[in-house]
Amino acid sequence: MLEHFHVPDEDRVMIRRADLFKTTTDIFESMGMSREDAELAADGLVTADIRGCETHGVSNMLRVYLQAFAEGKINPTPDWKITHETSAVATIDADKAHGLVMVPKAMDLAIEKAKKVGIGAVTIHNSNHAGMMAYHAMRAMPHDMIGYAITGGGAVMVPTYGAEPRVGAVPHAWAVPADKMPPFVLDISSSSVAANKIQLLRRTGAPLLPGLMADEEGTPIMEERPVPDGVRLLPWGSTRELGSHKGYGMAVIGQVFSGILSAGLFGVSTPPGNGSQFVAAYSIDAFRDVAEFKSSMDEFLTYLVETPPAPGHDRVYYAGLPEHEETIVRERDGIPLHREVIEWFDSTTDDLKLDLIERMS
Repeated sequence: MLEHFHVPDEDRVMIRRADLFKTTTDIFESMGMSREDAELAADGLVTADIRGCETHGVSNMLRVYLQAFAEGKINPTPDWKITHETSAVATIDADKAHGLVMVPKAMDLAIEKAKKVGIGAVTIHNSNHAGMMAYHAMRAMPHDMIGYAITGGGAVMVPTYGAEPRVGAVPHAWAVPADKMPPFVLDISSSSVAANKIQLLRRTGAPLLPGLMADEEGTPIMEERPVPDGVRLLPWGSTRELGSHKGYGMAVIGQVFSGILSAGLFGVSTPPGNGSQFVAAYSIDAFRDVAEFKSSMDEFLTYLVETPPAPGHDRVYYAGLPEHEETIVRERDGIPLHREVIEWFDSTTDDLKLDLIERMS
């Protein structure tokens, strides 16, 4: 994540991964989830934080989830069902399950199908927010598979030339294993910036960068300024001249796969909710020898990082490499949370009669 969105040094409180996981699990369990489901949801959030994807970690999302539980939008004990199924695909009615519980289970189903027929794909409707999409795509890699995950729903992004939001940010994530090199993990919203990054800017007081949002009339904001009220994200590319039709198109096709194919909804739904997702697993050995594939990935990724850097830059990365390196640092030094987030944790755990989150000394 760009430094512009990071927690300022003076506002940081360092927390160990294990302590963040325990407290987050305890909070989820207090919402009525089973311990197993609470741990699964907590793992998704904390994995985002340990990889430096703070937009989809505890800082932004946990309080949103608690509000959704309180409003009855998330079912802590869902009776989810498979409504359509073949040897390679399935559709799930999630019964308002938490997305961080339902989507990993759907990916596990896709993996089992891919073991038998080479490819498995599962669509989900009647779900909820599912956290960082990379978390679900990465679930396929230990099985020597390539993972793909999409989530749709909502209306926070304006179409190209549009004056009001009609599509979601619709992130797509791919996870591809390698051998000795860190895996290629690409997790990108169809918008110029993830919606949750706007909340990070508001928390830290950093200004809005050009090309991320539209004003109230839909005109792209192309100069630095304070973050405006509301959320009117721009497609990636920001303007038609810079390629915003590409991000807009990615949002639409992602919504087709996750929402319409699953019999879910799109845009602003009435009643609100009914999140939708799509996951797929591709078994590498159905295409070629796994060891040879991973060796080729190593060669390709090495070829990329050995690209001579342009002036003003010291190295070239690929998707997943910065997160891999950040994970090593945060496992050693702790996860930096904003002091306001720690204050929220203390207040929440006190209200729920849970132990305070442990700080690093």
